[in-house]
Amino acid sequence: MKRFTLPRDIYYGKDAMSVLKTVKGKKAVLVLGGGSMKKFGFVDKALSYLNEAGIETKLIENVEPDPSVETVMKGAETMREFEPDLIIAMGGGSPIDAAKAMWVFYEYPDTTFEEIIQPFSFPELRKKARFIAISSTSGTATEVTAFSVITDYEKGIKYPLADFNITPDIAIVDPELASTMPPKLTAHTGMDALTHAIEAYVSTEHSPFTDPLALKAIHMVFDYLPDSYKGDKDAREQMHYAQCLAGEAFSNALLGIVHSMAHKTGAAFSTGHIPHGCANAIYLPYVIKYNAKCAEARYADIARSIGIEGTDAECVEALCKKIDEYNVKLNIPKTLKEFGVNEDEFKQKVKEIAVNAVGDACTPSNPRPITPEEMEKLLTCTYYGTEVDF
Repeated sequence: MKRFTLPRDIYYGKDAMSVLKTVKGKKAVLVLGGGSMKKFGFVDKALSYLNEAGIETKLIENVEPDPSVETVMKGAETMREFEPDLIIAMGGGSPIDAAKAMWVFYEYPDTTFEEIIQPFSFPELRKKARFIAISSTSGTATEVTAFSVITDYEKGIKYPLADFNITPDIAIVDPELASTMPPKLTAHTGMDALTHAIEAYVSTEHSPFTDPLALKAIHMVFDYLPDSYKGDKDAREQMHYAQCLAGEAFSNALLGIVHSMAHKTGAAFSTGHIPHGCANAIYLPYVIKYNAKCAEARYADIARSIGIEGTDAECVEALCKKIDEYNVKLNIPKTLKEFGVNEDEFKQKVKEIAVNAVGDACTPSNPRPITPEEMEKLLTCTYYGTEVDF
């Protein structure tokens, strides 16, 4: 038996956030990131709507990019003290992901982080609170997914937490919030959305329910991302919807080793954090070439759906070329070396990173199996820009 799960309600379009006036509850926590939502007036707007609904609200602020286990535990403690019946997260993937994990430890204080690393192992939620997610970036789609990514900085590892329990009850996809994204964030989140959709389409768990969502998202990203990057408001709105469709697809079809690699390299190097969407964009063409031995026809389907013609092999090659061209347009490097990762450090760490990436929660649904030795070769290709020929 299979399962397809989405939020109970998705509110989208201009002024979608005004639905907060109508929500039912007594007390809410509003989980926020670094301050941009306050700066642009969206926090005041949300608080005004919640006040209109008669809901007392407490802020949990300053969730860092790539939220830590410590941030999650601290937020859960605040929730236990305040006892909200609504958890509302507003911003990019980081505050929403953090709030999802806080939710677990709010309702189950004795649960440990190690206990929920195993995919689909969460205790049943909604004993104390319901969850509302309001997205401000057009990439992670965490507002509609069963996923949360939390970083253990002591180990230098990002852990994707996965359970349908943490799919939000309500998703608010208001394009006004995404209109404030700077160009680099627009580029990275857009390529993250493309990666979500492509990985969902070729995943071993893809289905007739997820395929149309993935393909539509792919079309929209290719159509709208360049103009969204340049600041076009209409394109920015369409990208906000495209990333949501991609999220609906991958939340149910799961992902693959592009994400496994991104999770395990993002915080691994002393030369600096690799933004998640940027890592995905770098790895995607290499992984397509690796996976093509098992999923060539599926990638060719994607290519033909966006107007590419030829044999399956020609279509796959042209799809990779198109992704490379988009990365150039978006000022995304082609290799880890070009990104700035130190060569000696890469050589020193690649074997351990490869083992960790193979063990990532996203690896089992990748269309082609991979060993640690093959993963090490693949990561090496992404460092030097060499061809994937194994």
